[in-house]
Amino acid sequence: MPYKYLEEIGTADIAFEATGRDLPELFMAAADATMNVMIENMDAIEPRETRRIELTNDKIDMLLFDFLQELIYFKDAERLLLRVRETRIDEKEGAYSLKAAAAGEPLDVARHQQRADVKAVTLHDFRVEKTDSGWKATAILDI
Repeated sequence: MPYKYLEEIGTADIAFEATGRDLPELFMAAADATMNVMIENMDAIEPRETRRIELTNDKIDMLLFDFLQELIYFKDAERLLLRVRETRIDEKEGAYSLKAAAAGEPLDVARHQQRADVKAVTLHDFRVEKTDSGWKATAILDI
């Protein structure tokens, strides 16, 4: 599993650490970690609807922050649970751009085992860093 939950965070928050060999893998792992906080049985999310997500930011950590916030937005605004299928991240002229494809379906309380309602990603201790084996991100989700 390319992410783990950090238990020493307060009860109104859930923290995770995601890893990846490269930035697209890191972003997909962080997206799965965020969705897995919301839904226990992520394999029950069927790819009935697709969404393209395109974002840019000057900083890689804020690009990931925006990306996770976008997934939470779809859950809140459309009650849509999304699994990220592919990501592409480019760096050009000091800015990062993300193109991602996600697929999922509306929340179905009969089939999706809900865990917690993620309200937002917090900036507290949020970070993305290069490691010897790739990339690592730490995030705290407000529930």
